[in-house]
Amino acid sequence: MIWYEALAILLGSIMLLMALGMPVAIAFLAACILGAWIFMGGERGVTQLLNNGLGGLTSYALVPIPLFLLMGEIFFHTGLGNRMFATVDRLLGRLPGRLSYVTVLGGTGFATLSGSSMGSTALMGSLMVPEMNKRGYKKHMSLGPILGTGGLAIIIPPSALAVLLATLARVDIAALLIAGVIPGLILAGFYLVTIWIQTRRDPSAAPPYAVEEIPALHKLGLVLRDVVPMVGLMIGIVLMMLYGLATPSEAAAFGALGVIVLAALFRALTLKALLASVTGALRVTLMAYLIVFGSATFSQILAFSGASRGLIAWATGFDLPPMAMLLAMFAVLLILGMFMEQISMMLLTVPIFFPLAIQLGFDPIWFALIMLLALEISFTTPPFGLLLFVMKGVAPPDTTMRDIYVAALPFILCSILLVGLLILFPGLALWLPGR
Repeated sequence: MIWYEALAILLGSIMLLMALGMPVAIAFLAACILGAWIFMGGERGVTQLLNNGLGGLTSYALVPIPLFLLMGEIFFHTGLGNRMFATVDRLLGRLPGRLSYVTVLGGTGFATLSGSSMGSTALMGSLMVPEMNKRGYKKHMSLGPILGTGGLAIIIPPSALAVLLATLARVDIAALLIAGVIPGLILAGFYLVTIWIQTRRDPSAAPPYAVEEIPALHKLGLVLRDVVPMVGLMIGIVLMMLYGLATPSEAAAFGALGVIVLAALFRALTLKALLASVTGALRVTLMAYLIVFGSATFSQILAFSGASRGLIAWATGFDLPPMAMLLAMFAVLLILGMFMEQISMMLLTVPIFFPLAIQLGFDPIWFALIMLLALEISFTTPPFGLLLFVMKGVAPPDTTMRDIYVAALPFILCSILLVGLLILFPGLALWLPGR
């Protein structure tokens, strides 16, 4: 069978099953079983494929995913996140647009640890937008920072989504997590500058309001009590991996233990919170493991049928410059993001894009970071980006889709500017991992 016929059978069956309402992971698994039956010799091929897929789930590299998710769930359900939110809000005092700054800083922490941009957007939209509306904030000042935090959260470690991408692409997990530190800080700076420019151009967009004056010594106490322990834990995880003191799995275990200890010290570790945290982490972990299983089997079918080899030969046969191919892959991700969730997009594109990227000579860690940003930008790209509709669902009834589009655009431009910087200066991503 010609390679593009095999590819059409695999992708066509996946799209058909998804259109019929089948969950993405199950659709991929069903298509892979069909492919194994056709290309790998019937029942024996299916048995071999399933055995190989189950073997992929035993990888030690998958351990950080449930542990990072557990960190985020405990951080949320025990109220540690709310403590940090409230303290940052009080510390910023009368700074114009301070709730927008709080949204960027606090929302990034939630989204980074939860690994779900859609969940983070829904949570932040329901928590922060009503408060900012009550304070007289214009819609772009309340909606934009929430939509923007996803791009920041996806690359700043610890990020469960980055661990999942590294696992699917078979690249160094620690290197990818560390590679996101400098670009993440740059993107945070872009977001903060964007909010500052918006408040300077239109002071009425974020009206000031009276806040309680806090003595300097009291501010220091709040920082040491409510901010330093949580931020210090995240920094500690990165430093352990950066200096080789712990593997990503060990660092994730230290992080999960650390947040449990913090919750206990703050007397917030109740049985109800612990059960809710474990249940939430387990639910997302099972979904992620199904995705890994589907990806492992899909990659094997693509290789066995000759589809991946033929596709790479076809794509490289155009004799286009590598950067043109990179932009084409970037555009595909932007389009897919209008209709699909991030993990589903990774499952569909990683088996095809990463071999092509390596063939083109791209560093896999650098390309993975570019891909992470593309995944997140696509989520807020008008007119059909999924986060735009999530925001519409939780925003006040008088919020129009045009309001949401206008709010998202400055933060999309910030992420695109970061992608441009990473293309021009790859060292921004590769210096810390030492590549």
